[in-house]
Amino acid sequence: MPDRLAQNARLPSVGRAAPIGNRRLGRALAATLAMIVALLFVGCGGETTSQANYADRVVVKKSERKMQLLNRGKVLREYRIALGDNPRGHKMREGDESTPVGDYLLDWRNPRSNYYKSIHVSYPNERDRALAKLLGVDPGGMIMVHGMPNHIRSETVRAEYRRRDWTNGCIAVQDHEMDEIWRLVRDGTPIRIQE
Repeated sequence: MPDRLAQNARLPSVGRAAPIGNRRLGRALAATLAMIVALLFVGCGGETTSQANYADRVVVKKSERKMQLLNRGKVLREYRIALGDNPRGHKMREGDESTPVGDYLLDWRNPRSNYYKSIHVSYPNERDRALAKLLGVDPGGMIMVHGMPNHIRSETVRAEYRRRDWTNGCIAVQDHEMDEIWRLVRDGTPIRIQE
């Protein structure tokens, strides 16, 4: 019984003023809650600065050798690209050195690839696999957006790579451009590759 009385003595009774420390804590919690709610409503009015700095879509125009990073339809950055040795048309099978055409996702990245950084394109999609099955071929895979080959150190050779298509079906940019793409494109960003 004394334990129960001691417990009850610690609880504020109805109608009795709360101790000063509890009032301060209550006001601090209320102020914090009000600030959180205000920040949430401010965020509902528009995009945050960080969202405006990321691409929400990537478009590759193969015939123009151009890749664009877009945010809400506005071009954030544009790059000259190199494609596969067989750049026209859609990738049909493993080893054809073609860059696919279609809608995919940039779904994961590799900071230690054989090229200066790489971001994976989600090729093959279901349509690509169905077409390959119909043709009786392997659709291939591991299509990436990447920089220059890590093993090439000669500036003369690197300059030659900048002037031609040289990948096995990937999309290549310069290393400093890959650093920028790495920062501006998040995993899960849609990429449309068109002729």
